[in-house]
Amino acid sequence: MIRKDLLKNIRLIVFDLDGTLLTSDNRIGSESIRLVNELRKYNVRFSFATGRLHSAIIEHAETLSLKTPLISLDGSLIKNYPEDNIIFESYIPAKYVKKAIALADKLLLKIALCHGDAIYYTEHNSSIEILLDKFGAKFEEIKQYGDYVDKTLELVVSGEYKDPIKYLANKMAFPYTFGLSTSYYKSHRRGDIYYFEARKQGVNKGTGLKKLASHLGIKISETAVMGDWYNDRHMFDTGALKIAVANAVPEIKHHADLITKKTNDEDAAAEFLQMVLQAKKN
Repeated sequence: MIRKDLLKNIRLIVFDLDGTLLTSDNRIGSESIRLVNELRKYNVRFSFATGRLHSAIIEHAETLSLKTPLISLDGSLIKNYPEDNIIFESYIPAKYVKKAIALADKLLLKIALCHGDAIYYTEHNSSIEILLDKFGAKFEEIKQYGDYVDKTLELVVSGEYKDPIKYLANKMAFPYTFGLSTSYYKSHRRGDIYYFEARKQGVNKGTGLKKLASHLGIKISETAVMGDWYNDRHMFDTGALKIAVANAVPEIKHHADLITKKTNDEDAAAEFLQMVLQAKKN
């Protein structure tokens, strides 16, 4: 059980979205919505930290009437809402984006460039819209990548075979490139698809959380985070109060200060928000 004084001192709560705040059908629980509005009376602020694009989380920010910068693309972008001014952005060097495009073309892989508000692809890569697990993202077909390499926050490559993806991943890693964070993996949803992702090194949800808290003038010790998946681990290493939902992976549960009894489909967020509200009232 978390001490009441820690709950009472919370000034910022940051939610992961998919698998945490959102149900499987992309909704925020009605009780969570009510409790967010109640806690706002106690000057508690709220934000998201997600792997989604900024444009794919606006509807949920509207649902909660947020007026706080939002962390998207796993920390690559922190952008104000409802205003559009950018607090932080971390672009991949254009030379590495061009290299990835050339390698993907050579290996017959599909590649897309993720910007803050859209995922761009060419006609040759049009099938990537079906292949990518980018919930709610806006996809836009372009004639060529040349005009879009300079503002790429994340690049994603997909293919049906592991070896070409692994080869590309090796060529995009040290010592062939510097300052990139890369990964390749098998799809969680589609077992026949493999992915490669790259973004600027040192960028993750944890660094995004620290930048957001600093921008708001809130201490990490006055912050709580909720998550369920491996990419939430960086937030759990910041010193914030750590809440794992019941459906979280074991690694996240292991590092949590509290594990909710409910899953995301049972409005787990409301379970924690009620605890904070009760502490604030007392």
